[in-house]
Amino acid sequence: MSELLDCRRCPRLASFLDEVKLEHPDYHARPVLPFGDAAPRLLIVGLAPGMHGANRTGRPFTGDHAGILLYQTLHRFGFASKPESISVDDGLFLLGCRITNAVKCLPPQNKPETAEIRLCNDYLAEELAGLPEGTAILALGSIAHQAVLRARGLKPTALKFGHALRHELTGKLTLFDSYHCSRYNTQTRRLTTEMFESVFSDIHKHLNGVNPCPMSTSE
Repeated sequence: MSELLDCRRCPRLASFLDEVKLEHPDYHARPVLPFGDAAPRLLIVGLAPGMHGANRTGRPFTGDHAGILLYQTLHRFGFASKPESISVDDGLFLLGCRITNAVKCLPPQNKPETAEIRLCNDYLAEELAGLPEGTAILALGSIAHQAVLRARGLKPTALKFGHALRHELTGKLTLFDSYHCSRYNTQTRRLTTEMFESVFSDIHKHLNGVNPCPMSTSE
């Protein structure tokens, strides 16, 4: 996936990153590569890099509010070596887990356009195609959920998004849904620590052969 760093498929996003780089020369300001194990038991799919988080540091969910709850929870459930992700050289590593995004580049106002999500979907499809059977996928938010479905050749509406829902996909992959761990969702308590940890508890049970919650299947 090294060619991803030089991707300029989306003119609007490429131009925006050029502008950001001029304003913040020390920022990563390029497509953000996935982070973690090459053959994970759990793949986490977010929406897109944040301006002063992954876009700055070059690591998904690192350096801004959105990563606080995520990395704390990953550490609690044994997927991360530390409870906080600060920078790419902070020594943190993931255990049986990888983090990626539906859109690999920072979008203006954190809102990628539908065409950009589609153009970037090939990268996600490549990631999913390389996953071992039995891998759990956690979609953070409805756009990530729909991107995963598209990457598996399904209509984005084939399986309904809902917090704490579980869906069986082709290739013996299981998709779990959660509200995104954004600042807005956590501060308004749309997503609480207990709610997020409950999803991870379901994932942990699933990976250890226990049926954690009702599931749906694609036609």
